Amino acid sequence: MTRTAMELAEFLACTLEGDSTAELSGVAAPDSASATDLIYVEKARHLERVSASQARCVVIGPGLAVNGKTLLRAENPKLAFAKAAAWLVPPAPITTGVHPTAVISTTAKLGRGVAVGPYAVIEENVKIGEGTEIGAFCFLGRDARLGSQCRLYPRVTLYAGAWLGDGVILHAGAVIGSDGFGYVAEGGKRWKFPQVGQVRIGNDVEIGANTTIDRGSLDRTEISAGVKLDNLVHIAHNVHIGENSVIAAQTGISGSTVIGREVVFGGQVGLADHCRIEDGAVIGAQAGIPTGKTIRSGQIVWGTPARPLEKFKVQYAWFARLPELAERVAMLEKKTAEGEV
Repeated sequence: MTRTAMELAEFLACTLEGDSTAELSGVAAPDSASATDLIYVEKARHLERVSASQARCVVIGPGLAVNGKTLLRAENPKLAFAKAAAWLVPPAPITTGVHPTAVISTTAKLGRGVAVGPYAVIEENVKIGEGTEIGAFCFLGRDARLGSQCRLYPRVTLYAGAWLGDGVILHAGAVIGSDGFGYVAEGGKRWKFPQVGQVRIGNDVEIGANTTIDRGSLDRTEISAGVKLDNLVHIAHNVHIGENSVIAAQTGISGSTVIGREVVFGGQVGLADHCRIEDGAVIGAQAGIPTGKTIRSGQIVWGTPARPLEKFKVQYAWFARLPELAERVAMLEKKTAEGEV
């Protein structure tokens, strides 16, 4: 898709400085951009790279300038660039039409424009909203519900009864609705606790490759609208995640944990069961949160067990000095033994 700088400025509600007729058909980093690619800059230290770029059009932040380029001036250039990218370079279709090898139950209901790839399986009473794309080898269990304009990449699995809202993106290998990890012990044997609840995914959620979300045991697991989950994240049974929270790769969240709105997780975070993470909290990478712990609204925590960031930094500084302190203690003990102290 080719647009002019003026069209893009109007779409982004940006101020245009320079050639309004400059044509744009893609986005790129400054070093690899062609003349028709859009680039962006938000910090002065990158201006030299932008100036040397072949790109003719730049989304640029307030107070910055670069000669010889058409400028789209935005308060938040990174956000404007992301919106421009979605407009200029929409994602390619996952599949088109309904492939003859797809196995679709006669009781399934497919909305207008639904596309189904090779060897996908759609079981009884599945309902799929219009414009949704189902990639090759996907499996949609009986009674699953999918909203409109969803995108399921190859080999996604929806267990029976899973619900997706509108505009949900599931990357390859994601599993939605698997059994939670719950057992009751008796005399050396473990009895499986019922895993018969639901999983519901809200609108505009994106879930990374090989991420797994368990169904509720007796109630339901719920991922609210706008949540973004990275690759290789595990969400256990009965977890609730509030709107627009973001969770990075290799994080594991144990059962019955409640996460508020706008919460941010770094990578490899581990949460034990029945934790509560309140709105706007930030959990640093590799933090460990023990059973039943509450992280208060807006709090930033780090470390294992997780503690407030300022406390963590003080304690970590002392940890780094432990070898030196141990050596000093050993010297003092030696002098004490020799009667010098």
